[in-house]
Amino acid sequence: MDLVNIADLVNFFSRFGHEFAYLAVFFTLLLCGFGLPIPEDISLVSGGVLAGLGYANEHVMFAVGMAGVLAGDGSVFLLGRIFGEKVLKLPFVAKYLTPERFSKVQERFSQYGNWVVFMARFMPGLRMPIYLTAGTSDRISFFRFVLLDAFAAAISVPIWVYLGNYGARNLDQLKNWVHQGQITVFVILGSLVVVLVAFVYLRKKRSKNS
Repeated sequence: MDLVNIADLVNFFSRFGHEFAYLAVFFTLLLCGFGLPIPEDISLVSGGVLAGLGYANEHVMFAVGMAGVLAGDGSVFLLGRIFGEKVLKLPFVAKYLTPERFSKVQERFSQYGNWVVFMARFMPGLRMPIYLTAGTSDRISFFRFVLLDAFAAAISVPIWVYLGNYGARNLDQLKNWVHQGQITVFVILGSLVVVLVAFVYLRKKRSKNS
């Protein structure tokens, strides 16, 4: 995660003043869901820094971060649900989701079920393609999608927002903390992958024995 980018984004958000800082963060996260070339983590950390600098309340910023993330992800899902596989023909979608990648994501759904949605929150490069694919399929309802996505976001969003708030006055140290936070998230993800693989293996083994 680039510290300069965090500083630039904080400067951008702060231009909107105290009244509109929350809206600036919310809409940035919303657009991140559609592939805006700003890492979602940077936006969340920057929102936390805003709170630490007095432009916002850190707890409200956490709620705004959750809302922005879920709104962006939910919109991508609904885009797939409304247009079906025709969504692959949209120019900005075709850039991220080729027919080959679409087929691979479908295979992942067949292997791991709806938990692919949960895991996608921790995989920036695959997040949008997976959510779009989830929307085009009949494997998961919108309610369950939002539930799984919210569960995953509740792990990652507070890490970045409160980390940014805590390190707002020392951006040099914040860079190290962000790196450690990334490692923590990946450790959590790795543990969840192990649990998920074990669960799928045991379920298949039971089905064969029954």
